[in-house]
Amino acid sequence: MKIVTWNINGAKARIDVLTTWLQESNPDIVCLQEIKSVDDSFPRFEIEALGYHVETHGQKGFNGVAILSKKSPDEVTRGLPGDDSDEQARFIEAVFSTERGALRVVSLYLPNGNPINTEKFPYKLNWMARLERWAEARLALEEPLILAGDYNVIPEPIDAKNPEVWVNDALFQPETRRAFRRLENLGFTDAVRNVSEEAGIYTFWDYQAGAWQKNNGIRIDHLMLSPEATNLLESATIEKHVRAWEKPSDHVPVAISIA
Repeated sequence: MKIVTWNINGAKARIDVLTTWLQESNPDIVCLQEIKSVDDSFPRFEIEALGYHVETHGQKGFNGVAILSKKSPDEVTRGLPGDDSDEQARFIEAVFSTERGALRVVSLYLPNGNPINTEKFPYKLNWMARLERWAEARLALEEPLILAGDYNVIPEPIDAKNPEVWVNDALFQPETRRAFRRLENLGFTDAVRNVSEEAGIYTFWDYQAGAWQKNNGIRIDHLMLSPEATNLLESATIEKHVRAWEKPSDHVPVAISIA
């Protein structure tokens, strides 16, 4: 089974890129972030025409997450618990039945957190703390769980072409990285780093200053796997070539294969 996370940076604006990629890559489950669309205006017709079931948690103009799947989920939950006042659409969870039992998949879009001297940074850290509490409870189910998405976290200096540029950015703050490590310490595995410790592995290149042409990238899109999911992991790859397509997202798909 192939499971992919991708910050699409506007589903309607990039529907041609998305449908072309779906036909080329042929994933079983896709976790999208930044769909930038309310549920009713998400371009589901074009996606359903390719044989995918569509579940969205949308928001007008920004944020928004979705799960596309060849098999319909048994359960869908929208919104990260822990703060009833939080209206931002950043979290959707789906449970699928498989021959080996339940598979739980989350598409999440963590807050950016910039500028760090505003309320946006505490919101980011609070969101990560809520995710940690939720994830710890879900681990008790002892089933394959995949937390896939744009984390807006650069975990280590190796995950940036020029880490010194990011020292004052929310994505690379010590508090941000510690929160990510706490998630790992619960028992989650970073799928990409589980298969490669190489430098130069990135998932995002800014549109500005020729970042793509210079390979000036960062790795902020992650698939975090529970122990049960890690045991099924066969491969993890980054479909970097999609960044060179016409009208691309500034992120690229990150894919895993599980048994």
